[in-house]
Amino acid sequence: MSDPIRFEGQALKEAVFKDCALTRARFDDVDLSGAAFSDVSFKGAKLSNVSLVGVTIEKADIEGLTIFGHDIRALIRAEIARRGPS
Repeated sequence: MSDPIRFEGQALKEAVFKDCALTRARFDDVDLSGAAFSDVSFKGAKLSNVSLVGVTIEKADIEGLTIFGHDIRALIRAEIARRGPS
């Protein structure tokens, strides 16, 4: 197995990644402010010590999504039902 490609201390602003396999990639001390993700799988991803201020999630499969150890799928479904049809 070869050593992974490393990007350290580089400015990759406005970079585009299309049809890229980033499986098991690590992002440490990275600024993704304003980044957009579409048709992306975060299956099994772990986020810790992250800022999610102002994050918008639309049209997402949230099965098994946990925040602070709590599965929030039921909470989101209940809130959507409470608000009624839009």
